Amino acid sequence: MDFSADIILENDRALLRPLVGTDVDLLQEPAADPELWLYTLTRADSRSELEAYVAAALQGRAQARRYPFIIIDKQTGRAAGSTSYYNVVPEEQRLSIGYTWIGTDFQRTGLNRAAKHLLLRYAFDELGCKRVELETDARNYKSQNAMRQMGATEEGTLRSHRPTQGGIRRDTIIFSIIRPEWAALRQTVFGAFDTARG
Repeated sequence: MDFSADIILENDRALLRPLVGTDVDLLQEPAADPELWLYTLTRADSRSELEAYVAAALQGRAQARRYPFIIIDKQTGRAAGSTSYYNVVPEEQRLSIGYTWIGTDFQRTGLNRAAKHLLLRYAFDELGCKRVELETDARNYKSQNAMRQMGATEEGTLRSHRPTQGGIRRDTIIFSIIRPEWAALRQTVFGAFDTARG
């Protein structure tokens, strides 16, 4: 994966483009709900925290550790949130999708699924991945249910996996989608967004 390239992903519902520093202004409104950040590794519901969040994401890209995107809702033209590729291991043909958050106004609208469609399609069809991983805090049942509904398989729990807010170490639930599953998922779960199906 070329971390220096400007990757732009688009379907009928969502546009994902590389996150840039000035996106703080676009993301401030959707990021403002404290509920969004209950189970994330860091918070970004204040201006200063959001600036730090974006700076860390961009540093991750500069270090080829994370590729952050801004999520644009094409129905409204508004910035809705952010998501990233990370843990990219080309020699093992796998990566992770995460650091995903979407503003409250855009939840339960299909936007998250549209964004995941773009990320999965690019990972499997362009990057040649055999495996895509997703992880979430064991306390975040909403996120776990969303992963199951998009066809990801729950693989287990990594105990005391990562430091998170409040000075605690969280347990992490790992999900995955593997290449043999992608052809069916793109026609079923993601069929509304996949113009290449058939």
